[in-house]
Order: sequence, then C-alpha cells, then structure tokens
Amino acid sequence: MKIYGLLLIIFLVSTVRAQMFEREFPLAENASIKIVNLYGRVSIAAEKIKSEEDNEEKNEIEKKAFLTAPNAKEVDIKIVSGAKRLEIIVQPSATNSRIDLSLKIPAQSKLNIETASGEVRIEGDIESAEIKTNTGTIAANVPLEDLKYDFVWTESRPRFLSDAALEEVDEKAGGKFVVNGRLGESERKDAETERRKDSEGNLQENEKVEEREATDDERPPTDKKKKPKTKDQRPKTVKLNFTTARGIILLNVNPNEVPSNLTERPLTEAAKAIVRSGDSLLTEAIRRATPKYFGEYAKTLPPRKSSPALSENRNEQTAAASRIKRVLVRVTDINNRSVGDLKKEDFEVMEKNEPREILAVERATAPFNLVLLLDVSGSVDNYVDFIRKTARNFVNTVSPNDRIAIIIFNEDVKNLSTFTTDKGKLSESLDTFDAGGGTAFYDALAYTLAETLRPLKGERTAIVVLSDGDDNRSFLPFDALLGSIQESGALIYPLYVPSGLIAASAGNNAASTVDPLRSRYIALTSKAETEGEKLAQVSGGVYYPITQVGDLQRAYDDIVVQLRTAYSITFRSNVSDVGGNRASPRLKVKVKRENSFVKLGSVAEVSEKN
Repeated sequence: MKIYGLLLIIFLVSTVRAQMFEREFPLAENASIKIVNLYGRVSIAAEKIKSEEDNEEKNEIEKKAFLTAPNAKEVDIKIVSGAKRLEIIVQPSATNSRIDLSLKIPAQSKLNIETASGEVRIEGDIESAEIKTNTGTIAANVPLEDLKYDFVWTESRPRFLSDAALEEVDEKAGGKFVVNGRLGESERKDAETERRKDSEGNLQENEKVEEREATDDERPPTDKKKKPKTKDQRPKTVKLNFTTARGIILLNVNPNEVPSNLTERPLTEAAKAIVRSGDSLLTEAIRRATPKYFGEYAKTLPPRKSSPALSENRNEQTAAASRIKRVLVRVTDINNRSVGDLKKEDFEVMEKNEPREILAVERATAPFNLVLLLDVSGSVDNYVDFIRKTARNFVNTVSPNDRIAIIIFNEDVKNLSTFTTDKGKLSESLDTFDAGGGTAFYDALAYTLAETLRPLKGERTAIVVLSDGDDNRSFLPFDALLGSIQESGALIYPLYVPSGLIAASAGNNAASTVDPLRSRYIALTSKAETEGEKLAQVSGGVYYPITQVGDLQRAYDDIVVQLRTAYSITFRSNVSDVGGNRASPRLKVKVKRENSFVKLGSVAEVSEKN
C-alpha cells in the first residue's frame, strides 16, 4: 500500500506539472475575436480559404475554434463566446505567472489582440488584424495578393522586416513613426489606371472599359475544364493595423531568419560580394534586410549568365562505359570526432542502390586550403595583441604544405592575406590591422564561403574561426548560412573565446579571483554556444569552447589531427555525373562500424594508372 500511495503521489504531481488548459468553441467564419494577454504570448493559426466545392458545403459544417494554454488554470482565463464573437481575457491568479495562448480559428476572422512584452504570431487567411504591443514582436504570415497595412511605432524608430517591399517610413509628430500602404492586385490596378490617365487626369477614350475589368462573359477561359473566377473568388483585401511602442514587426518572414541588426543601411563589401555570388538564399536574406540599398546595388550588376548544363540524354549515352572514380570522405564517431583506423574492408560504396567495387582506400594526404577568420571587433589594446599572438600560433602549428588565407572582420571584412604557404608573409600581415567596431560574423562567414572558397570547390577546404561567437551587425541571419555551408563542403572549426577571458589573460590570475565581478563575463552566451555547435555539426568540423587560454593551443593541435583524418576511396563506377567535383546524390558510402558516420567530400574521375 505504501508503494501504491507513493506511485499515486508521483502520478498526481506529474499531472499537475503537465496540465494543459484546452477549450473548443463553435465559431463561424468572419467572426470577431478579441484577446488581451499581458502575461505571455499569443499565437493564432487561421484555416485556409476553402475551394469552391468546399464552400458549397460550408453551411453544413460546424466551424470551431480550439484554444490551448500550457500551465494555465480555468480561473486564469475569462472567456465570452458566441457564434460570431469570441473574447479571451487573461487574468492569472498569480501575478508573476506567464500564460501563452495558442488558438486555431476559422478562415476570414477579424482579430483584435493586445499583449505587453509577449510575442504575437498570426498565420493564415484572416480578414483583418488589429494588434497592439509594448515591446512584443508582431509576426504575420498572411496572403499578400491584396493587403492594406498600417504599422505604427509610438516610442522608438521602426524595426521591421518584410518579404515584400513596403512604403518608406514616415515620421510623425510626437515621436511616432508610421509605415503604411497597399500590396497586391489592387495596388497594381490602381497604378495601371494612373498610367493610363491623360494630362487632365481622365482615362483615355480607348481605355474607358470599366478600367479594363472584363466581364466574365468577355474573359475567355484558359482551361475548358476550369470555370473563370467569379468576383467572390478573387483575393479579398486583408487589413493589418499594428501598433507597438518598441517592438519588431515581421511580415511573411520566419522569426528564425531575422538578422541581428534591423537598421536599413548601405551594403558592406561583404554583403556586396554575397550578392554577386548568386547564392539565392543569402541574396534574398540581404534583400529583405535592406531593400532600398540592395535594389540600388543590384541595378549596377550585369545580367547573370545561366550556366550550361548537360541534358539527361547526354549523361545516359556516356554512362555505359565503366569509370574509375575517387571520393574523399571523412568518418566521425557519435561525438563528431574523426575515426582514423579504418581499412578497405570497413567501407561499402553504393551507386543507384547497387554495390560498387572498391579498388583502394588510402589516408588522404593532399594539402588543405585553410581560412583563418579573425574577429577584430574588440576595442581594447590587449585584445589586438591576443588575436595576433594566437593567430601566429595557429600559423606555426599547421602543416607546411597547407595553404592559409587570413580574413579579419568587424562591421565588414578585410583580406589580410591570400592563400600562401609562406608563414613569414602570413605573420607580417597580422601586424597590419587594428581592432574596433561592431561584429558582422555571419556576413563574414558567408563572404568567406562565397568569395574565397567558391573558386576552390572540389578541393579540401576548411575555416578556422576565432571569435566570441556573438553577432550584432550582420545583414544575414544565422539560419540562412546553413544551406550554403553544406553546399560548400568546407569544414568549420569554431574556436569561441569569451571576451572576458581575453581581458583576464592580460593581467595576473590573482586579480581575476580578487575581483569576483569579472568572473561573470568569462563565459560565452548560450546563443553563441548553440550556434558554434551547429556550425561544426552541419559542416563536419569540431566546436571548441575555450575556457582558459591554454585551450587554444590544444585546439590548434587537435584541428591538425582532424584535418589529416580523411580517406580517399577509389572505386569502379558506371555513372558519369561528376559535375563540379561534387558527389552525386546517387552515391552512398557506408562504414561498417557502429556509431560511425560518413561525410562525402569531392569526387573526381581518375585513370586506371592512378
């Protein structure tokens, strides 16, 4: 009985901790919904607009709204509901409680939401949204075919990001800033109408056909099976009225893709190089961050030439002959550490799900192209000395045959040295910079991939980063980098050094213990640590959090070991698609060892003699 009672208590405690407030309400389309939650976030998901066939049956289907609130009690939420109206007011019994609301609603609802510092997210087909926050972010993902927007900041300069180009910021009296306008079909029609007016403002004689609005009978259907759109099927105007004191407004932008700095400013040299590279994801992120200056720069660039591509038929014709190929692979264990004692019998090569004969497996000995990427955004003299000393230590640690380039960054980038094996020249270049300014780390990393390493695709490349990992000036968000990193094939080794550790290293150890306040800053931010681990994971490198100065040299020594732990596998193939030295998606290499993982590098055809 005692055991049973103990189990019952454990069950009841876990049930209380995992409590979830859930309610379901009948609610029609076009209903009005009001939410006041000054104690947490609000997330709204609206249904999609139904098709014409579904609309014929919509009166037979009862519409509903679903509300969930983790860790909330019934007494914390006041609800008034009806078929066309829903009102939700959060009034927690404990004033320090945080209550987040999630609500699924029918399409074409009208929203009125207020929070304090809580984020508001709305997504789907709504009719209108009037939202007010103090410092909370407002993120809307809604149809843009016909959108009227009115965004107001009452106590700060505007901070916003939009997937579509918005009107210019208008500064009002009393410190208010406003961005308003219209997007979509109606805006284009209005602009077209204005272009067709004569000098007196009247439509020209041949244009007076109800502003070129053809009737359904006049408009020939493009598909006999499809009926022409009726007036009810055309995009309905969505109205957004957002007011915030000091919050951020996002329009059809994933919050994970927001850069560190939302101030619209001229493009840096790093950003320009990224735009010139043609990487569509990175370029689009920069366009969203600064549409005005992006547009001005894009106009100066020549039209991009499309790369010629071999047709599938050409590949099929040349695929019959057996070929010898060599693929470079790196094998890591569950902790992302290189596995260096593998032999030919430990590997298996597959193409198009068919096994291939492995002719040879050798340890890779080709030199690396290494980029040393240095954060020089600090402003203290001893910081500069620290960077120079540690960079020289790395140069002296790597193999004499490895080529090294040095790039420094603060708010922008600068090439200190192009690729060279001359360690004396590299050391001299480290005397040519000073520290200071903001930190555009993400832009610098993208610049290195796009400008410095892109011409070397197919060769062995790696980036060693020395930084504190925090970014505050990039046009790019962190998540935008990940696809380009995987595409590049470059290994990334982040060495993240807390800025407080650098300051402490300039004095004696006793001082750091006498002053306990200093120890608070000898640590990395959790954001930097998470991102450093992610960079290493997606690239196949290793993340090194530096907690004491001696860790740096140990990290350098380990990087050299990691770089040399790769395998060159020669195999017989009958597939001809070796484009740009990249591995075909039809090529798979497996290792016959538990908890071991393979990362493919460059692929090249070789002659039988090799």
